[in-house]
Amino acid sequence: MNFDYSETQQMVAEAAKDFALQYIKPFVMEWDESQHFPVEVFKKAGELGFMGVLVPEAYGGSGLGYHEYIAVIEEISKIDPSIGLSIAAHNSLCTNHILAFGNETQKLKWIPKLASAEHIGAWGLTEHNTGSDAGGMNTTAIKDGNFYILNGAKNFITHGKSGDIAVVIARTGEKGDSHGMTAFVVERNTLGFSAGKKENKLGMRASETAEMIFQDCRIPAENILGKVGEGFIQSMKILDGGRISIGALALGIAKGAMEASLQYSKEREQFGKAISQFQAIGFKLADMGVKIEAAELMLHKAGSMKNKNQKMTQIGAMSKLYASEICVEIANDAVQIHGGYGYIKDYPVEKFYRDSKLCTIGEGTSEIQRLVIAREMLK
Repeated sequence: MNFDYSETQQMVAEAAKDFALQYIKPFVMEWDESQHFPVEVFKKAGELGFMGVLVPEAYGGSGLGYHEYIAVIEEISKIDPSIGLSIAAHNSLCTNHILAFGNETQKLKWIPKLASAEHIGAWGLTEHNTGSDAGGMNTTAIKDGNFYILNGAKNFITHGKSGDIAVVIARTGEKGDSHGMTAFVVERNTLGFSAGKKENKLGMRASETAEMIFQDCRIPAENILGKVGEGFIQSMKILDGGRISIGALALGIAKGAMEASLQYSKEREQFGKAISQFQAIGFKLADMGVKIEAAELMLHKAGSMKNKNQKMTQIGAMSKLYASEICVEIANDAVQIHGGYGYIKDYPVEKFYRDSKLCTIGEGTSEIQRLVIAREMLK
């Protein structure tokens, strides 16, 4: 097993790092305070190939694999996790769903514009009353000739307001039937498709989260991804890969918090020496390093299996669970190492602390990951 980064992976990581330092870092707190969703930054990311990392070159993408994808999300998230989150959601949810289950006509129609960020993508599964229990959704799609009439609302949707294209899962059968839901591509200019409330969040504030509302939306049957009734099954497969995205996001947060802590602990002096020389601080730093190393290895194992199209439900859930949990622990310890300065916005760790919590909730809570892992182990 080769643990070395390839030349391509190194180049991609450096490009993502340079992009984040130049186009994101100067504005991090400004965007955070105002909850500004910087569409122009995603357009630039599209020019650099970061919005279609996993998309084959034939569809205008970068044609790279999951190791490079992890590197992109990680490097950007070390600077601003909210931008990392949006790039991850665009790539792994909306774009990847069309890429995985769309026919050739659908791929040619939508993928190139998503890969270039001419269009920003959204993905709608969650509803107000159905989070973990997605099968109980209320949004319906009723057949009407060569169209389906879509009614309902989706909640907590990344790019729910600004997304140009959304993959939406709606109920075409009985509630609770895993084969009673269907995936549709809905374009923003569709009559009856509107944005609802934009959420005012604890963290990840530059990543837009909003409602999507559907009122008698007429969706052509040709916009169905795969077959009628396959939407929920498709979504579960998409979330397998999505867990790698959130794991990479969590890894970036953890590394950013650790690097800030290392730097601060070497500069901050108390009792005549740098606080890094005190065992209490040294042990916290050591634990951070161990947790990050373990999370990174697990994540790249999941990425390797995904690259080979191997079943990776269990390792995907494990890597997402572990990376998200340790990123919260590391962000917490980073604030503690900074003391009073960790609690103010002049230092980056208070934002890592706020942003980290989303990783244990988004794309399947830690509790759901444990449920998935246990079921896989018991098969």
